Order: sequence, then C-alpha cells, then structure tokens
Amino acid sequence: MLLGLCGAICSGKHAVADYLIQKEGFRLLKLKDVSSLRVTDEADGDRQLQAVEFAEDESSPPPHLIFEDSKALLDFVTKRWQEHWVTTDIWDVTILDRFFQRPFFLLVSVDAPVSLRWKRFVDRCRDRLVEPPPLEKFVLWNDRHLYDKNVGRAYLTDRAQVRLFNSSSSFDELHAALKALNLADEERLRPNWDQYFMELASLAAQRSNCMKRRVGCVLVRDRRVISTGYNGTPRHIRNCNEGGCPRCNRGEGGGVGLSTCLCLHAEENALLEAGRERIREGAILYCDTCPCLTCTVKITQVGITEVVYSQGYNMDNDSAAILKAAGVKLRQFSPPRKGLIYLESSGGTN
Repeated sequence: MLLGLCGAICSGKHAVADYLIQKEGFRLLKLKDVSSLRVTDEADGDRQLQAVEFAEDESSPPPHLIFEDSKALLDFVTKRWQEHWVTTDIWDVTILDRFFQRPFFLLVSVDAPVSLRWKRFVDRCRDRLVEPPPLEKFVLWNDRHLYDKNVGRAYLTDRAQVRLFNSSSSFDELHAALKALNLADEERLRPNWDQYFMELASLAAQRSNCMKRRVGCVLVRDRRVISTGYNGTPRHIRNCNEGGCPRCNRGEGGGVGLSTCLCLHAEENALLEAGRERIREGAILYCDTCPCLTCTVKITQVGITEVVYSQGYNMDNDSAAILKAAGVKLRQFSPPRKGLIYLESSGGTN
C-alpha cells in the first residue's frame, strides 16, 4: 500500500504521515529537492513562508528513502506493494495520474479551517524563531497555494478518495481518530465483493426517477450479476419525476398511500428482470435500502438466500421478521468510510 497525503498549508498532512510511520509501521518516501522546486513557483516575498512550511518535512522521523523522481519512487513501491509506504511529495497532476494507475495507491487529503491553520503556522514560525506573518498575508498565500491556475493544489485534494478534516486539538486526539479510522484498511484499495455489489446497487439507484427516494438493487449468484433494478414507474408510463405517479409527487409521508403508488421498487424490477428460473437457491440480493414489507414477501417467494442492505427503512423490523421466518439471511453492510471525514474536535495546534 502507498498512501499519498496532500492538503492545504498546516492542515496536518505531515502529522498524519508521522502517525502512520510511528504507529502503523509505514515508511516515508520522498522526492529529491521537491521543496526547492515548489519554491520557484511562488513570489520572492513568500520564500520565508515557504521555508517554514517545508521545514516541516525535516521533522519526519527516519528511516526514509529519497528518489530522484516520481517514476523511480513508483517503480520502487511496485516491487514492494505489500509493504506500507507513505509520501507527501505528490504535487503535480501528471504524477498523480501515474500513481492512480496502480491498484495499491490511495490519495488522502487533509484540511482544516484557515484560521486554525494560521495559528498552527504562527506557532511553527515562533518555534523556528521566525517572525510570523499576519493573517491577511497567510490567507493570500493559502489562496495561491490552493487555487493558482498553474501551481494550485486544489486539483489534488479534489481527487482524493479520503478527505480528512483535521480540527484536532492535540496529537493524542489526532492519533486516536486516525487509529479508529484505520487508513491502512486494504478494502479502501480494492473493494471486497460486498462493497463491489453494493456500489453497483448505488450506481443503479442513480437511474431512479422516483420522486420519493432513489433506490438501487443488484441480484447476484456465484459472484456474478444476474440482474439490476431501480425504482420508478413501469414501462410506457410517464416517469415519476415527470408527474407519472401522483402519490409520489404529492410528497406524502413514508408509508402513506402506498396502495395508490404506481412506482415499481428496485427489488421488484430486479426480480422481474431475472425471473425465478435465473435466480434459484443461493442468490444474494444487494440493495442500498432495506426492502419494504411488500418486496420482502416477493424476495422470500423466489428463493433468495441472503439480503444485504446499507441504509435502514421505516419497516426494517417487519421485513426482518418475515425474512427470518422464511430462512433468508439479512445483514447490514457498512464499508470503510470514504469522502469527507472529521477528525474530532476543534481548536488547538498540532
């Protein structure tokens, strides 16, 4: 595994790297003279600020390995991908594209409120006996660092699979949050079968036209997709989001007026597409929402062996009772967290 850390000035990306090195057995990989290359991107007046920011790298504990360029770094890790590596030296879009081609790479961004990052930077300046900048100057430098057309880092953070919001008040708090998060979970790199099929169900849900709730479903047997489905009005009937189902468009509460609803549920569509002959015993139904009672009855009738869902619904207990009585296994699946993740709590420096 190779973790690439990127983020705004004093967001804590090097603190995250240090935790991974000290507590999780990662080793640090660096590019030769990368900080001096980045200094040339900035105005002369900001060189003092740059020196303080990149001096943070020097605090990273040994051992670490230094490479002439990103290709050499990537070639090195490719031969040792089962070990744990981390780098903060990803700063060019062409480098990033090359890294994303490898199945062992995970990009993690780190951010924090600009006022908190300025306070961290001021503390760092004082530790190095350097006059700290005013907040206004720091904000201008931060904007250029992130959003400059030629050298801005926003295109890196925008593509991160995991985005950490680091408002931790101490190293202990940061370390506790990172331990609970478990960035080294290899399921973040290559989804297991549950993740894979649940993501397909979520993708199917994007095709839904139901005004009440988007739901997607995938039917699987022997780890092969039999059929997919999403909720919406039947074929040749005007789409729900175009007024095809009066009940959904009236915005009535959950469970109200179900007998007048014209929309087929995702599970129903998947079952109809597959047909009982293709389903047979051993089939698993993945749905991003727990099936309602009506769909549950149909699921038990066609011989589904297991139902896996991610989000609850307002009749989960009733559905669970029916499935249990019919001998159908029901379980909720929670994948490793991605997207924006808050590292508690607020204030302080690190």
